[in-house]
Amino acid sequence: MKLLSEKATCNSHGQDSSYFLGWQEYEKNPYDEIQNPKGIIQMGLAENQLSFDLLESWLAQNPDAAGLKRNGESIFRELALFQDYHGLPAFKNAMTKFMSEIRGNKVSFDSNKLVLTAGATSANETLMFCLADQGDAFLLPTPYYPGFDRDLKWRTGAEIVPIHCTSSNGFKITKTALEKAYLEAKKRNLRVKGVIVTNPSNPLGTTLSRNELELLLTFIDAKGIHLISDEIYSGTVFNSPGFVSVMEVLIEKNYMKTEVWERVHIVYSLSKDLGLPGFRIGAIYSNDDMVVSAATKMSSFGLVSSQTQYLLSCMLSDKKFTKKYIPKNQKRLKKRHVMLVKGLKNAGINCLESNAGLFCWVDMRHLLSSNTFDAEMDLWKKIVYDVGLNISPGSSCHCTEPGWFRACFANMSEDALNLAMRRIKAFVESTTTNTINQTSHQNHQTSHKKKSFSKWVFRLSFNDRQRER
Repeated sequence: MKLLSEKATCNSHGQDSSYFLGWQEYEKNPYDEIQNPKGIIQMGLAENQLSFDLLESWLAQNPDAAGLKRNGESIFRELALFQDYHGLPAFKNAMTKFMSEIRGNKVSFDSNKLVLTAGATSANETLMFCLADQGDAFLLPTPYYPGFDRDLKWRTGAEIVPIHCTSSNGFKITKTALEKAYLEAKKRNLRVKGVIVTNPSNPLGTTLSRNELELLLTFIDAKGIHLISDEIYSGTVFNSPGFVSVMEVLIEKNYMKTEVWERVHIVYSLSKDLGLPGFRIGAIYSNDDMVVSAATKMSSFGLVSSQTQYLLSCMLSDKKFTKKYIPKNQKRLKKRHVMLVKGLKNAGINCLESNAGLFCWVDMRHLLSSNTFDAEMDLWKKIVYDVGLNISPGSSCHCTEPGWFRACFANMSEDALNLAMRRIKAFVESTTTNTINQTSHQNHQTSHKKKSFSKWVFRLSFNDRQRER
């Protein structure tokens, strides 16, 4: 008799992905400027550590919030007691207003339609439980965040069918790709319940265009399915074109009084825009009352602590702070992005043109020994073990083309990023030198063989002529 469930013993969590294996190798040998200067530099973790000083400054100037006080009086006991799963109204109000501010106040959000979750991971999984039954499918553009294999599938039993996007058009979503994915799901006898996108994209670092958003809304309208827009990087857009939320397009195209209005759902989090993944602040926003009700009940399995809600309600309600924080953070992200792109270009490596996120989509196809995913893994292992950089291979993101990698730039110091660039440049130069030497050696061998072959042909020809005489 089995003592453990199938869920406990199955291997569908995705932890064996190279995306997570790279983290494990980093943890065994982490870079430290003093203690371990030859260690692995972590470039596989999308964390925003560039604006902690702004957050710390606010905390220092607002000791009541950090000390769980209101008007100088402790509210520790109030916060320590049980709170229901609807969340603190003050925090939900502050959260929805911050979401609007991030989007340039072009759209507004109703706090009654917001469900708090323990991070975006919980938000995405909860939406799967609300929208899909075991064996139902969601279509997802490639390349996509490797954690989705865990978040969307592992406990829910839902399936992911890839929408294959390619570098030929900058990995943009097309009608043809959408239809092909839909037909593929039907061939597999899967019931398609929706499409899920990340906007801005992880791992591409690009925003969806209005045309792509309109295409997605037209598609889900025609198919009678849902759309989930994961917008956790919406505040990281540092270059034009600016961020366009799906909610903005819904209103512009007059979907408010249609069924589509209730079939579009947004996921948000403070993990990227504020750099607070450890605080576990996520949210679902939906115009469907039944989804909001069901998700709220499910949120009891992953609540946000009352203390966290109180602290951040104070912070986000301080409009003087948020007005200063958002552009400063974006400016710092832009500077780091430029550093990474320039550093890689100096090493002969290009990146997909991007305008958002905490990473770049790096093109190393020219460094592959062959146009295969085996060659991509060989290159990745060299970069991790020999170069000492943990980056994420494109295959872990289900990219259809070997040789693309995601490299993060906001989770380290400038000195560490500069060191990473020196390391990758030295690696490329050594690889190029070895390739030239090998090619020269092969050419020499080929030339020698040609000369030997020519002599043999000449002797054969001479002997034949002698016999003919």
